[in-house]
Amino acid sequence: MDIFFGLLIIFIACIVIWKACDGFEDASGFLGRNMKGGVKGATIDAIGSSMPELFTTFFFLVIAGDAKGFASGIGTTSGSAVFNIMIIPAAVIISVIVINRTVSFINVNPKVILRDGIALMLAILCLIIFVSENELTWKHGAFLMSLYVVYVVSLLFIKMDDHGDEHDDYEYEAGEGGRLKALLHLDLSHAIIGNKEMNTGRAWFLLLASTGIVGAACHYLTIGCEMLGHGMGWDMYIVALIFAAAATSVPDTIISVKSANNGAYNDAISNALGSNIFDICFALGMPLTVYTLMNGSIPMEGDDTMAFIGQFRIILLILTGVSTLIFYIGAKRKRLGAKSGYFLVTLYVVFIIYTLAYRYSPEAISGIQDALLQINDFLVNLNPFHKV
Repeated sequence: MDIFFGLLIIFIACIVIWKACDGFEDASGFLGRNMKGGVKGATIDAIGSSMPELFTTFFFLVIAGDAKGFASGIGTTSGSAVFNIMIIPAAVIISVIVINRTVSFINVNPKVILRDGIALMLAILCLIIFVSENELTWKHGAFLMSLYVVYVVSLLFIKMDDHGDEHDDYEYEAGEGGRLKALLHLDLSHAIIGNKEMNTGRAWFLLLASTGIVGAACHYLTIGCEMLGHGMGWDMYIVALIFAAAATSVPDTIISVKSANNGAYNDAISNALGSNIFDICFALGMPLTVYTLMNGSIPMEGDDTMAFIGQFRIILLILTGVSTLIFYIGAKRKRLGAKSGYFLVTLYVVFIIYTLAYRYSPEAISGIQDALLQINDFLVNLNPFHKV
């Protein structure tokens, strides 16, 4: 019964998160309507659609309160990051090229790919090298958050043209009918704003209300993951890597697909990459800072937990490098087409198969695990402050 109710809770939470993030998208679209060059996708869209990862990581820490809680946070953010860089661009490509047949290839600014791809890989490297102590404190969380601040500030100084953004004009349609009907349909924007036009005050109120609802849904998402893990006999961080990661990535996918169908290809792709930067830096950093300030440091002990964290961080780094290369070459040659989308989906399927093998048949992938852990140990030892 735990499996059934766990999956049911996860499914319902996923729907609520999706609809609440629709409201967030309406609000963020208005507030960021004048941003150009993929900046909106990398910041406002990325932050809004990554609220589920932040809340989910925090609740995993609260529920477990130890290294497994942090590992579950790593699982959520890493799994979500892999989903973002594989499934979201694939969904964008398939939606625009295969389903709607709007264009024959996605026209993305290579500079946007290079900017966000390099920033993401640097963030993952910092996560591996500098957040690998025997115990985690608020300083590690503060360090991760400072990386995101540096990234956002850098966006103000890196000039980008509008290449890849064809007609991303913000549009908001005022609601029709009563607010109660809109609420029953989980149409948060119309339930809150009603038949009125969007303005700055209403946009901020909608933004905050959407964030609160996302947070509540993520609380139940973590409960569902805990029940599912108990029923299946899985560690919570494995459940988080597959189920919580996919559930929290639904808003990113929807926002990117909508942006692409509106011609904003830069925002569609930079949302996926920017969301990952926010996930790694803030969705891990902020919960870690708040939790350790309130409850003290988290001892990072246990071979299983550390092995999980070590190898899946390296997998994330490798897949990020591969996907960034695919995006950049495709954008440079103007060949980011359907084949690229299908290849990215295939990579994600391989990632899921590896995760299941890690749980059910670790001996079959022992050689790969050893290689990944050796790479992780090498990078960790680059930290001059690391305690052996």
